Amino acid sequence: MHQLFRLVLGQKDLSRAGDLFSLDDSEIEDSLTEALEQIKIISSSSDYQTNNNDQAVVEICITRITTAIRETESIEKHAKALVGLWDSCLEHNLRPSGKDEDTPHAKIASDIMSCILQNYNRLPVMVLAIPIAVKFLHRGNKELCRNMSNYLSLAAITNADLLADHTEVIVKSILQATENKHDYLAKKFWNI
Repeated sequence: MHQLFRLVLGQKDLSRAGDLFSLDDSEIEDSLTEALEQIKIISSSSDYQTNNNDQAVVEICITRITTAIRETESIEKHAKALVGLWDSCLEHNLRPSGKDEDTPHAKIASDIMSCILQNYNRLPVMVLAIPIAVKFLHRGNKELCRNMSNYLSLAAITNADLLADHTEVIVKSILQATENKHDYLAKKFWNI
């Protein structure tokens, strides 16, 4: 792993995290999988939900990693680690708090989702991503679900066969969203 990633992630050094953006994408590209694995360890720690420093370090590192993946077009090389981190978010609370603020793991999931699913035309990436993507549809985060639905509709253009195995989950998600809208309208306009 690049020594700056090792320093920032190993010591959770927020003061040096911004320096990652001064590095050339090609200089860090070989370190991205290992950095993602380290982020998975950090974000799975018992105090991550309440540790603002660790959350900030992870957020900056994920932004840097996803930018480098996009710029070097190396999504296929790092997809397994990226999807692994994304999947680990499902082990944590993704429901927004009362003030509509995303949880730390929902933020990670959202940042990674766009990086992965914007590559809907790359079959090897979608083979790994779609089984995880559909799991987010029923995790209680409306914004994640809405964004996921948009990306899955794009993925269906070139990967309908991969989505076919998940039709039931997708349809249930659509029905649940429709039911929620109906309930909202009934309460709002008919005081039911």
